[in-house]
Amino acid sequence: MGQKHLVLLTCFWVLSCALLLHASSDGLLRINLNKKRLDKEVLTAAKLARQESHLRRSEGSRQSLSASSDDIVPLDNYLDTQYFGEIGIGTPPQNFTVIFDTGSSNLWVPSSKCYFSIACYLHHRYKSAKSKTYKKNGETCTITYGSGQIAGFFSEDNVLVGSLVVKNQKFIETTRETSPTFIIGKFDGILGLGFPEISVGGAPPIWQSMKEQKLVAKDVFSFWLNRDPDAAAGGELVFGGVDPKHYKGNHTYVPVTRKGYWQFDMGDLLIGGHSTGYCAGGCAAIVDSGTSLLAGPTTIVAQVNHAIGAEGIISTECKEVVREYGEMILELLIAQTSPQKVCTQIGLCVFDGTHYVSNPIESVVEKQKLGSDLFCTACEMAVVWIQNQLRENKTKELILNYANQLCERLPSPNGESTVDCHQISKMPNLAFTIANKTFTLTPEQYIVKLEQAGQTICISGFMAFDIPPPRGPLWILGDVFMGAYHTVFDFGENRIGFAKSA
Repeated sequence: MGQKHLVLLTCFWVLSCALLLHASSDGLLRINLNKKRLDKEVLTAAKLARQESHLRRSEGSRQSLSASSDDIVPLDNYLDTQYFGEIGIGTPPQNFTVIFDTGSSNLWVPSSKCYFSIACYLHHRYKSAKSKTYKKNGETCTITYGSGQIAGFFSEDNVLVGSLVVKNQKFIETTRETSPTFIIGKFDGILGLGFPEISVGGAPPIWQSMKEQKLVAKDVFSFWLNRDPDAAAGGELVFGGVDPKHYKGNHTYVPVTRKGYWQFDMGDLLIGGHSTGYCAGGCAAIVDSGTSLLAGPTTIVAQVNHAIGAEGIISTECKEVVREYGEMILELLIAQTSPQKVCTQIGLCVFDGTHYVSNPIESVVEKQKLGSDLFCTACEMAVVWIQNQLRENKTKELILNYANQLCERLPSPNGESTVDCHQISKMPNLAFTIANKTFTLTPEQYIVKLEQAGQTICISGFMAFDIPPPRGPLWILGDVFMGAYHTVFDFGENRIGFAKSA
């Protein structure tokens, strides 16, 4: 009887693996997944999920590919907003669809003990009683998001990623999921690929477990995201190396400057080859596979919107600052006043010892609009815009008109701005400066097309996201950038590499 059960168990394991994995002619194991088309409702949900995730906290040379040492997880392109693939948890493996997210570090999936959340009943649930390698942990945890929470407890079990079996991986079984994002999401859970420093409960990220268990020949993983909405493959995530078929030329590497996220130092953003000024002296940036678009300082996003004709909301405060103080800002800059001190001299900003805040006006408007101190922030943006125009030797009238126009191009509170789909070919190239090299995005790469009620809507791939000093200003390079540039996450050398996607 025992032998019969063993045979049945073995057969079930083989069948599960056959469903999860597909052997290709090059010896790599791949998962073939379907694609969905993009619509505005799902994009909104995806952005909400990412905004929530960023609120949650508890506090080069080319590498060769070896079929024997690298593991590949092909990714599905979920409406151009979420790239996900399948993993297995337990023995035999229970399959789950997860987002591979470099912006977080925990692995979590719904638990069979989740009784009172609708989201759990709409997705696969982990059943510890059906796994012979399950180990009880029991430590409880709660992760708070912008519009809800997930709560649950830690467990340990084997996790199948590609053909690799990571033993005794600590993960979260969720018993409560209150965010509506998890109800409508096509994913069961999230597999975080960030650093241990941001992991809730001290659970090691999956790549750290792979390293400690010597499952990969090289301490790297790499992303290829296919941005073609009509292509069969959504992309691939490779552990232990890179696939040369996924990129052109050599990777440019930059060191990780702050562990937690995959953070590095970048330089200026160029619009049609011209500096936007704000990050000319350097800005921090994060590469985040869980973010759909490109998120950055409102000061720069407004300039991008102006250059590409994107329409956002009119900021009364911004236009008021330009109207009342524009000439004074211009005169102070002409008089060689330090740009960092202009708004203080005018009286709109006061340095409180750590950062500049509005004086004497206090605003209760959300940070996503212009920051928590609107008039101070509007003044600082106007200084950057006016300074850029001074470099172009523009007249006072043209300079102030330009600043006023940029106020009208500030993104909407939800972050996105629409553009005319028929004007894409006339839009300028945009370029990020990384390691003194320019990484160009064409209009076709940074404009995202949505399907809504049978109509195509085009939106800018840039959204405003303001992080105050000392952590900011900060860029988040999401799937729009990673789709154009094959990305290597080297946790052995603590560096990130970029090369043109093939």
